[in-house]
Parts: sequence; C-alpha cells; structure tokens
Amino acid sequence: MARAGRIRLQDRWRETGSLSDVKADIAAAVAPPNDSAERLKQELDYLHFALDASGQGVWEYDGASNHWSFSPAWKRMRGIPEDEDYTADDDGWLDKIHPEDHVMVRDAMARQYAGEMDDVSFEYRERHRNGHWIWILARGRCVSGHGDGKPLRIIGTDIDITALRNSQQALDRLKRSEERWKEAVNSAEQGIWDFDQATGENYCSPSWLAMRGLPVDKPPLEVEQWLAGIHSDDREAVRSCIDQQAAGTIRHISMEYREWHRAGYWIWILARGHAVGFDAEGKATRYVGTDTEITALKQRQTEFETLSQRLKLALATSAIGIWEFDLASRVTCWDKRTAELFGLDAVGEVCILPGIWEAAIHADDRDMAVAVTEACIASGRTFSFDYRITMPDGSLRHMRCRCSTMREPGGRGKMIGVNWDISDDIARTETIRLAKRLAEERSQQLEEARQSLEYSALHDALTSLPNRRYVDRILAELSNSALRSRSITLLNIDLDRFKQINDTKGHAAGDALLIHMARQLKACVRDIDIVARIGGDEFVIIMAPPPPSAGLQQIVNRIIEAAARPMAWNGYECRSGVSIGIAESSPGVDARQLLINADIALYRSKRAGRNRAAYYTAALQAEIIANKQCADDILQGLDRNEFEPFFQPQVDAHTFEIIGMEALVRWRHPQRGLLTPESFIPVANDLHALGTIDRIVLEKSVAHMFDWEEDGVSVPLVSVNVSARRLGDDVLFDNLAALRIDPSRVSFELVESIFLDNRNDILSANVKRLKDMGFKIELDDFGTGHASIVSLLNINPHRLKIDRQLVRPVVESEAQRRLVRSIIEIGKSQGISVCAEGVETAQHVDILRDLGCDSLQGYYFGRPMPASEVVRFVTERSWVSRYFEESRSGGVDSAVLREFMRQNGLKLPKAG
Repeated sequence: MARAGRIRLQDRWRETGSLSDVKADIAAAVAPPNDSAERLKQELDYLHFALDASGQGVWEYDGASNHWSFSPAWKRMRGIPEDEDYTADDDGWLDKIHPEDHVMVRDAMARQYAGEMDDVSFEYRERHRNGHWIWILARGRCVSGHGDGKPLRIIGTDIDITALRNSQQALDRLKRSEERWKEAVNSAEQGIWDFDQATGENYCSPSWLAMRGLPVDKPPLEVEQWLAGIHSDDREAVRSCIDQQAAGTIRHISMEYREWHRAGYWIWILARGHAVGFDAEGKATRYVGTDTEITALKQRQTEFETLSQRLKLALATSAIGIWEFDLASRVTCWDKRTAELFGLDAVGEVCILPGIWEAAIHADDRDMAVAVTEACIASGRTFSFDYRITMPDGSLRHMRCRCSTMREPGGRGKMIGVNWDISDDIARTETIRLAKRLAEERSQQLEEARQSLEYSALHDALTSLPNRRYVDRILAELSNSALRSRSITLLNIDLDRFKQINDTKGHAAGDALLIHMARQLKACVRDIDIVARIGGDEFVIIMAPPPPSAGLQQIVNRIIEAAARPMAWNGYECRSGVSIGIAESSPGVDARQLLINADIALYRSKRAGRNRAAYYTAALQAEIIANKQCADDILQGLDRNEFEPFFQPQVDAHTFEIIGMEALVRWRHPQRGLLTPESFIPVANDLHALGTIDRIVLEKSVAHMFDWEEDGVSVPLVSVNVSARRLGDDVLFDNLAALRIDPSRVSFELVESIFLDNRNDILSANVKRLKDMGFKIELDDFGTGHASIVSLLNINPHRLKIDRQLVRPVVESEAQRRLVRSIIEIGKSQGISVCAEGVETAQHVDILRDLGCDSLQGYYFGRPMPASEVVRFVTERSWVSRYFEESRSGGVDSAVLREFMRQNGLKLPKAG
C-alpha cells in the first residue's frame, strides 16, 4: 500500500505541481487510524524527495511561531548553501524581489495572511546570491487556520522558470525582428527580385511590380521585355551587367538606371544584389537583390547641384571671401576672394601660416579681433565684428567678419568664416551722420508739424469738433483706474432726415446743416462738456461730471428744440431733428462701454418715432440681446427651412364658395414651437430677411396648390404678403418667372403701402409690372391709417381688405356699420372688390353681406391651417352647415337664407 500510495502521490504531483494539492491527497491516502506514525513519516520523506528531485523548492510558514522553513531545493534555487540556517526575515527576502514585482508579491502575501484567500499563485523576479535575476513561480495553500479565518500554517512550492521565460522572450525577439525586417522593407518601398540561372526561375515581389505601375498579380517579366522599358541612355550599361551576371563573373550588383513607369513617366531605380548560389566551379548562378526607387533622391541631387552652382555664383558676385581655420593644426585656408581682399595675388585657395592674418590687422583693432575669434572657439557661438586691415600699399580697408565653429563627423573641429569689404558702408555711415546732424536741426520744425497733424487727426475738418479718435482717447483716459471714480453721461445724437436733405438739396446743404448743428450743440451744453462729431451725421456729447438729472433733461430738451428749428439755406428752409440715446455710468464702469450703451438707446429712440431721447436701461439691453438671439435663430431657421405658410380660407359672401386662401407665415421653432408673425416679423424686417421669408411663403404656397389639385381640390387664388423690400427687388420677377403657374391665381397683398404714399417711383413701377404680368394686387389693412385713399387711387388694386379692427364692432355699433359701408362704397366706386377680415360670427356674415362685401375672411370660416389640412377642410365644407344651423336656431327664414340654401343644394327641414 505504501508503494501504491507513493505512485498515486507522484501522479498527483505531476498533475498539479502543487504541494498543497499533494498534502490534501496525503491526508486522504495515508494509512487508517491504526497505521503507525512511522509509515506517515516515510510517505512524507518520499514526498520531499520527489519534490526535491523535480527541482521544486518547498517552503512552510508557521503562523503560531512566525517561523519560515525552506527545503534544500528552495535554497539551491537562490544560491543559498543547503546547510545554512536561512531565515527569510534576517536576510531581508522581500528586499531581494524585483522593484516592479515587489508590490504584487507583498499584496498577495498580505491577503493570504489576512485569511482573504486560501491559495496563492504568482510569478515574480528575485535576485540570486550571484547577483542575477531569476524568475520564480510560487504557489501556496493554507492548511490550517485560527477560528477567525486567519492562516495558522501555509505550505507552498517555488519553481525556477527563468529558462522558460528567457526562451519565450527570445522567441518574441525573433518574431519582432522578423516583423521589423518586413516593416523595414515595406516602409523603404523596396522591390525584391530573385534570379536563378540554374532553374530558370525568376521572382519579382508585388512591391517590385507596383514600383513600375504593373499589376501585382502579373507574372515576372522576361528579360528583354524588362530591358525594353529602360532608358536608352542606361540600357547598354544594364545589359552589360546582366551579361556578366549570366557569365557568373560578378558576385555583387549595384547600379542606377531609369525605367519607364506604366503611368507615363521615368523613374530612377537603384538595384543591388548578391550572389547566393554557385555551381561546382564556384561561379555564381543565383542572385537575390532589391530595387529601390530613388527618383526623389535624384531630383534632390539635381536640385542640390543647381543650388550649389547658384551659391557659387552668389558668392562670386557678392565679393564675399570664405576662410577655414583648423583647430588642431592651426592652419588657415583662404579662398581666392579672401586673398584678394587682403591684397594677395592668388590663383586659387591658399593656406597661410599662423600670424599672417594678425599682422595684417590694424594695430588698434588687433587685440579685439584676436579676442573675438578666441571667444568663438571657446564658446562655439557665432560672432560678428568689424576691423581694419593695412593693405600692402599702406591704405586702410574696413572689413567685416562673421565666424562660427563646427565639428565634422570625424570629430575634427573647424572654424568657418566669411569676410567682406565694408569700406563703402563706412563712408556711407559718415554721410548718414552728417545727414543726422542736419535732421536734428529740423527737428523743431517737424515737432511743430507733428502737433499740427495731431490736431488735424483728432478734429473734424468740417465742423472743427473733436472726432472719433479724440472721443476714443478721452473715453480710454476716463476708463483708467485712477479716474474710474468719476461719473459720466454720454449722449449719442443722430440727425433725422439728414439723408433726405443731402439727397434733395445736395451735399453743400448737408455740410451746412452739419456745421449749423455743431454750433447748436455747443450752444446747448456746458463749457466743460465735450461735443464731437464721430460719423457722417452722428454727434457725441461727453459730460464728466454730468449735470443733475433736471439739468440733463433741460439740456436734452434744448437740443431737441434747437434741432427742430429750420435752417435757412439758399432761400430754402431745411428742417431736421435729432434722435438721442443717453447712457449714464456708475463709478467703476468702463467709459468705453457707454458709447455702446448710448448707441443701443439711440436705436430705441429711432424706433419710437425719432425727434426724441431714450435712456439706456438693463431691460433695453436685455431686449437687444433677445432680438439678437431672435435674429440668429431666424437666419438658422432660413437655413433649416423652418418657415412655412398656413392658410386661411376666403369665401364668397353670397355663395360661401372658397374663392381663395391667404398664406400666412408660421415659424416652426425647434425650441419655442409654432410662432406667429408678430413674434419675429419686426426682427426679420430689421434683419432685411423679410423678403426672403416672403419668397419662401410664395414658393411653398404655389407648390401646395399643385398638391391640392392632385388630391382633387382646386383653390382658385392664393394671396401672399409682399414687403416693400421684396417689392423693390428685381430678383422678384426672376423668381416669379420660375413658378410656372397662371399669374391670375396669385395675389400680392401690400402690407407696407405707406411707401407708396411717399411716391416711391420704383415700387410703383414694380406694382404696375406685376399687374401687367397678370398678378392680382390687394391693399391690406385698409382703413386703419396704414393705407390712404391716395394709395388706393395710385395702386388701383383688384381688391381691398377692410381691417378686422373696423369689422369686429359692426355687430353692436351702427356708426361702425356706416364707416364700413363708406369704405365698401369707395371700393365699389373704383370697381374694386372688397373683402372683410375678422369675421367671427354669423351676425358678422349677414351684416357684411348686406353692406355689400364681396368676400369674407375670419375665424368663423376657419383658422389658419397647415397645407396638409386644406383638402379635408375644403371637402367637408363645415362652415356651410354651421351657418345653416346657427341661422335656423336664430329663427331666420328670409329670402336670403332660402337663396343661400338653394345655391348650396340644401333644403329647409319641414316644421314639426
């Protein structure tokens, strides 16, 4: 049984290689309780012998005594004598672990000591007693422990795996070497070839073929085919090399030649090869080599030769001499030009002995020149200095030298320098010094001229007021930290109607008005206030310190009153006015920001109606920022096609038939949802984007008309708004020509007819042109002051629309009905159809029809709807049924109602 047990233990050891696993088997395989302890000791001794023979070192840790014990194999593994009483703590075993593995080993041992894991297994490096590193595979198992789970006894084995790790590393290095070789060949873009005369087999790598523009799957070229592609100037040399190769007389091949690339140009090839196969007589029969494309190298070589020639030519024409000083031999070599500079007659380069250069230097400059050159040698820096030399005929020559040290690849040190004659430069310098003295005599005159120029640069030539540069300088000074405690008020003033005066009366009148206004402003403010003209018709007043609030308001009122008084010019009265933006600072506010704030307030003043003043506030700033954000969103919305038309029906007042749809723009904002015009049209108008929006609405409306007709619904007319900017743009007519629709089915509503009241000839001409093309013209919002009878007569539209503000009260107000009747009669008298907007009830329908309206539009018939709902809306005709029901419930049974029912194919229900 003992032998069988040993065999089983050996098998278990081979399977696991772990002492802890074998120990567990020992516990199960030892003799039953009646076996003696001697037999158990024999088994353990045999196990230790087997482990020792296998090269595994056994170690054991006793937690009770904190003692370690190690087997002889464990000690031999580390170069420790077997008979040495080795204690790990005394020897500092942890200190022998490789720094990169130290933390890992300590962590694994600490976790096992803490009872977190029964088994450990890790690889680490440990320093051998001989000083080298060995790799250890350590395994350990806890075989007994305390009640708290911490180990009481741990047994393990160590295996030296250094050879295994070294073999793996050698294999990895071999693989990396092969990968580097392949990568080197690929990155060098080399083509590999193999020519075997013995077998007649030739091989060309894919890169060899690709280098020549040949398909990579093409078989190797025959020699004559290949030679045919070589440049005629190189072909014989290549053929000679091939013949010598075929004769086996050469062992090494290296040649450069040109070859025709299949893409249509010549490439340079560097071919290198070696003999690798030989016959019985020792002649080479097989060559293996590489081809490298060196076209770029050849081009650079040509460029270098050209550059070298240019450099030589430049040196020859620049009269610069070059010299070279050998630091070891102390010998100086001069080129021909340097020798000529020193008065020597030389055919080419000459070498001079030490002391000759120093002797030629002027005595006053010699020490300096020698010191500079020695400093250059010592520091390796570049030095430049001027000195004088005495020519053989006794004359002086001024020289300039620039030198630097260098070290050749072999380590030989040299100093390289250049010399050139600066005698003419010195003479010119003397001339310049004389000129400088003359210039100094004129400096006072120039200073006076400068002051005059400075005044001109800081003042307006027309009004003699300070200009924008002066204002910027003053505001910068007031923004200085030392002056920020001062309060400042700034008025930004813009003349109203200046452009009209300039255009109608001429620039002379405009200049006279500017001069007049400058005097008026000076007269209205305090002596300490600064009045400046910063633009064409823009003035600024800086008040630092500002007057009290009441005093400031008095000044503003005086300015407005003075500007409103007419100016007499050449028998004419030029009437203008001013819009004023006022910004006030608090201590610590940058004064330069005031100009921006005042400009914001000026913008509000102009929007409010001109000839008035507006104060900058934080709320105004927020509004400006909001409008700026809205403007940015509008531009993005145009790019993203977010604007679309909604359609509100227009019905015949008598038949209730759909006679048209008004296209009303809506904006599908990605964050704010569906927006109506009042939330963005003012900003779009300021942004000059209203014309673009009008164009989009028109184009989409026409496209929807075609879509509706495909669905069986025909809308006779679509009305679209047109802004004055769009109406004045000639591109409008190009857009209309591209619509491919009957012009009579499109009507333009003029929403800014006030421009026509001002007799804008361009707009009037374009309206006439639209009518001549067949488009209909409508006058919108008639009766609210936006359009006058004069406009009506000038435009002669096919229809005018009564504003909803006049329509809503007709149900309750007889006076309002008379007003609406008058508007209708005005239209009828000119043969113009009349449409009432804002129809909301059946009473509106009856009253407006009785008053003579031709068509009706309002929420009673339908709210503005997207194009996708128009077909269903027109088909259902829900407004007809609603009107019938409301009329019947109201007890109406008039001839008008009966006629309406007849025309709509409806019958009155019988009583009862």
